[in-house]
Amino acid sequence: MKHLFSCLKTYRKEAILAPLFKLFEACMELLVPLIVARIIDVGIASGDKIYIVKMCLVLVGFGALGLFFALTAQYFAAKAAVGTAAELRLRLFNKLQSFSYAQIDETGTARMITRMTSDVNQVQTGVNMTLRIFLRSPIVVFGATILAFVIDAHSGLVFVGLVPMLALVVYAVMGGCLPLYKKVQERLERVYLSTRENLAGVRVIRAFSLEESERREFEARETALKRSQKLAGAVAALSSPFTYALVNIALIVLLYVGALRVNGGTLAQGDVVALYGYLSQILVELIKLANLIVTMTKAVSCQKRIGAVLDAEGEKSVSVGRPAPALAEGNPATPPPAVSFENVSFSYAGGGKTLDGITFSVQKGETVGILGGTGSGKSTLVDLIPRFYESTEGRVLIDGEDVNTIPAERLRARIGMVPQKAVLFKGTIRSNLLWGNENATDEELRRALSLAQAEDVAEAKGGLDAEVAQEGKNFSGGQRQRLTIARALVKTPDILILDDSSSALDFATEKYLRRALISLDCTLFLVSQRVTSLLHADKILVLDDGKLVGQGTHDILLKTCDVYREIYHSQTREEMS
Repeated sequence: MKHLFSCLKTYRKEAILAPLFKLFEACMELLVPLIVARIIDVGIASGDKIYIVKMCLVLVGFGALGLFFALTAQYFAAKAAVGTAAELRLRLFNKLQSFSYAQIDETGTARMITRMTSDVNQVQTGVNMTLRIFLRSPIVVFGATILAFVIDAHSGLVFVGLVPMLALVVYAVMGGCLPLYKKVQERLERVYLSTRENLAGVRVIRAFSLEESERREFEARETALKRSQKLAGAVAALSSPFTYALVNIALIVLLYVGALRVNGGTLAQGDVVALYGYLSQILVELIKLANLIVTMTKAVSCQKRIGAVLDAEGEKSVSVGRPAPALAEGNPATPPPAVSFENVSFSYAGGGKTLDGITFSVQKGETVGILGGTGSGKSTLVDLIPRFYESTEGRVLIDGEDVNTIPAERLRARIGMVPQKAVLFKGTIRSNLLWGNENATDEELRRALSLAQAEDVAEAKGGLDAEVAQEGKNFSGGQRQRLTIARALVKTPDILILDDSSSALDFATEKYLRRALISLDCTLFLVSQRVTSLLHADKILVLDDGKLVGQGTHDILLKTCDVYREIYHSQTREEMS
């Protein structure tokens, strides 16, 4: 709950004023049965119409004041609840932004979306209702009980016996609901996941004519969610019949005792009406309180889930580097390699080694090609350079520094990364390119477009201020790839990594792109499935099942690496056929 209270601190004033005004409203409500009793016992008994009118005007005044207090309390409660939810959502977003690739993989998109939407909304509702009802209802219940004792001690005993039994019912319902609502939220996540996967993969689903299969799977998940919600709702609903039953039994006892007391002359008729009014108030407030408990149970469950995300440490800006075997000392005047891997291994959570004992070095300004079959570890290898993942063994060095000891902001400021999936954001071409350097001039943006062979793309769409739809849907795959390469070039990085990011380009465009990139003054990593894209690289790394099975130029690898030779000949035969 620390995160919730921390967010609520900003709205401390509203959090105090909302229940305070609800307290004033409760006081107005508690006085009403006493006034009604006076109207019956004094005004009606004596036939004093003026007194009756005066008391009725007092009731109207109390009603107006109660309405004012209620509306004011609602305003402050809503302001505190909405503000707290907004702050929680902001903290969640910032925390998710700080997660490492490994944490994002583990958490999952559907779970993140559920935390940001459904869970936060439940907490907002819980805060709002708590500020309005949590103090008001107990005050009305205990205030009505005390005033019942003031009117008649014998009748007050009915209230004393009723309140603990009602509290026990509420507690039992809350205890039963908590685990059920946790299960509801978990199944809601599965529904969100199914929805997201269907929206993202709609073209694939339709291409394989699997709409009906997906409908059945979604229906199964929705049915499971519905069952959980029904069960939780049924348990929560038990509070109302039990509460009504107890209150009505108490009402029968109260009327019986009251009738005896009135008949004996020790209790006035108006007092019986007042006692009935207080019992009715207790019934209404306990129903509200029972609903509040259910809402609070949901909110607490959701807050725990949110807290688990906010308590996660996130990616460290600097990690402790693992010690490596001492290397032979070189010439002190010789600059260290731009990038070097020293016996690097990596495993994803719950899996075997994706990379195993990788060792190589790259000098500043060299172009490095990375080749290998699907699943050989190419993307994983380049993801270790900007420390998107941390190696499980060995060290990755940039200019002689372990990447684990370089602050993440400084490390990634030097690296331009173009991932396999070309991702553009809603806005304009200009706003997307400025991600690389927010201070870049139009001339620098156009130069980056030219180098990325994307100048014609921008011109065809209307220039730098052309609209980019969500996820760049209004661009083809090849156009998106060229624009993402241009975005990385705007950054003017020391190290540029292209992770199979030209796969959608035709051979001619790719050739011009490759020539432009090689002319840059940076260390270039090219991941590709095409041997022809890497022929002119200064060094080619060949991966097979996570192992580095060859490194060198094209000519050297043809002579020394069986895997490279097999890939090269298979691709050249396909091109010739």
